[in-house]
Amino acid sequence: MKVGIVSQFFPPEPALIAGSLAEGLAARGHEVRVLTGYPNYPHGTLYPGFRQRWHDVTTNGSVTVRRVPLYPSHDASVARRAANYLSFAATSTAAAVRFLRDVDVVYVYHPPVTAFAAATLLRLLRRVPVVLHVQDLWPDAISESSLAPGGAAGAGLHRLVAAAMRRVYAAASAIVVISPSMREMLIERGADPAKVRVVLNWTDETLFRPVPATDEARRALGYRGRRVVMHAGNIGPFQNVAVAVRAAAAIEQVAPLDLVLVGGGLEEESTRQLAAQLGAGNVRFLGRREPTEMAPLYAAADFQLVSLRDLPGLRGTIPSKLQAALACGSPVVAAVGGDCARLVERHRVGVAVPPDDWAALADGFARVAHMPAEEVAAMGQRARESYETLMSCRAGIDALEATLAEVAGAPVPRVPVEEALAR
Repeated sequence: MKVGIVSQFFPPEPALIAGSLAEGLAARGHEVRVLTGYPNYPHGTLYPGFRQRWHDVTTNGSVTVRRVPLYPSHDASVARRAANYLSFAATSTAAAVRFLRDVDVVYVYHPPVTAFAAATLLRLLRRVPVVLHVQDLWPDAISESSLAPGGAAGAGLHRLVAAAMRRVYAAASAIVVISPSMREMLIERGADPAKVRVVLNWTDETLFRPVPATDEARRALGYRGRRVVMHAGNIGPFQNVAVAVRAAAAIEQVAPLDLVLVGGGLEEESTRQLAAQLGAGNVRFLGRREPTEMAPLYAAADFQLVSLRDLPGLRGTIPSKLQAALACGSPVVAAVGGDCARLVERHRVGVAVPPDDWAALADGFARVAHMPAEEVAAMGQRARESYETLMSCRAGIDALEATLAEVAGAPVPRVPVEEALAR
């Protein structure tokens, strides 16, 4: 197949899905053309070594990348963010007429949904089928962010974007979503059930993979012969790590367990203060670490903590730290609801407890603290096996390739991922 990929974000930006999909499809013999912007995410400034111009085409094997100018921004200004999204929509649409003129199918990475503009033109002019890959639900993601205006203006924007999304869902030949609950929500909003399929995201497998635990990593975690639960990643309002600190403090004298927090964020300082106030001697903060350091830390810990607040918009979210943990063969303690909890329980890759409930999490911590070593090892093995089957890069590209082939009228390989998700 000749596959066009339209994604505002692409490597060297942290755009794992679009980047690895392009490489994976090319490795399978497809010709891939990527239409993207000049790299400026996440800081909103153009990356060193890049200069915006209209004709910028590079080819690496079977992947050809064309970059088009855009307004670089990623701050809290509604006007500047809109200019960023709309400028890419305009320039990518203009470039698509020639650059993607003879592709068999177009894949669009969303967000932002404005990237769909180029595919819309190709669909109208040449009837090119389009696969939309939905990572965030709009307008929900906008309404819940700091970008949303308040009052009547915010309500009006919500209605406008919701109406636009219904038209986009109707225009797409197929829609890929990242969780079963997201699929249900799109169908409730009018998407054709026959179009919508689930493909779980994968992680960066060059960074997150099974490695031996080292003495250095154990020392970094402060290992002292007790079971270690590690939380790696953002310490912010959605993660609600304070609940985990309260839970760990509650069992300090009755269960041999240490909670180690790796990372930082908006609530790091308040969480440190809480641990000090509670006198939680079994809670340690490591601060931010380089991504290349993480796999040994995962190996040195016994469990990974996956924590999210109990919000309706998060129940269809499968946090990226779950993929990272399972890819490393690490079982999890999941203080989450919805799809993530069901996945953990169904595939027996850890312990799931209700979110935002420190007492329930304390019980979960006590359970894993006293769990036999052979049971922990078996959970770790199932974790790695589940990652390979359900959410590895190979499994994801298998499923996306099959979807692209289906809408393009090409031979469709059979992929068992959705069957495995349903079991």
